[in-house]
Amino acid sequence: MPDQGRLLATGGVSQVEGSGGGGLSSWALITGYGSEDSYGANVFYTRANLPDFELESMGGAVGIGNRVEVSYAKQKFDTGDTGPALGLRQGFTFEQDIIGAKVRVLGDAVYDQDSWIPQVSVGAQYKKASEAELVEALGATDDDGVDVYVSANKLLLNKNLLLGATLRGTKANQLGLLGFGGDQNDDYSLQFEGTAAYLLSRKVVIGADYRTKPDNLGFAKEQNAKAAYIAYFPNKHISLTAAYVDLGEVALQGKQDGVYGSVQLGF
Repeated sequence: MPDQGRLLATGGVSQVEGSGGGGLSSWALITGYGSEDSYGANVFYTRANLPDFELESMGGAVGIGNRVEVSYAKQKFDTGDTGPALGLRQGFTFEQDIIGAKVRVLGDAVYDQDSWIPQVSVGAQYKKASEAELVEALGATDDDGVDVYVSANKLLLNKNLLLGATLRGTKANQLGLLGFGGDQNDDYSLQFEGTAAYLLSRKVVIGADYRTKPDNLGFAKEQNAKAAYIAYFPNKHISLTAAYVDLGEVALQGKQDGVYGSVQLGF
């Protein structure tokens, strides 16, 4: 059985693309609570209700030896009543599958409290959109792509504060749901993800994420995303997250912001 030797909440919650982190940002921390001699795993379900769309993400991840993480996520983007306005059928749903891997290469966020060196991990996510012909008709160059990223996190236990930053190389349009590359740009661009989380108590965390996104498609400008959340960790087997999320303008339908909920179960 896994030893669950790490501190509560140090595995983060499930990021919308499946990796351990905040809701929008990937973290350098490895998912689960397994120590260097053990492992941990989780499954998750996330839903965001927006003015014109609904976004669902579900999947799971495994952390091995507090060193390696492997994850999978299935995303569904339901256009609902907005589908006909986009020339699609009522309730048309974009989907994508995401397979991720992450490796800790430097530092330990918990044990390196006497050092300025953060925990650093490198990762990659292979993404495959479901509607190849449609996303290419919208201007995307491909229906699949690979994001690569490096994340750094510093945990300040004496201040109950976690800070983090991620640099991501990507071609993804709306996280990949609308394909990769486009008529405006078909090159990788470097994007930023920032996170800050404060431990109100041992079991309650508040935080915020900010994420920049590329703007590759001529038909609709893509804007940056942000979220503010509260997460509750009653024990090491479950976490509950509630958030306000703002994805910016999506597919000419104006600002898409709303509530976001996520549950994660693990061992």
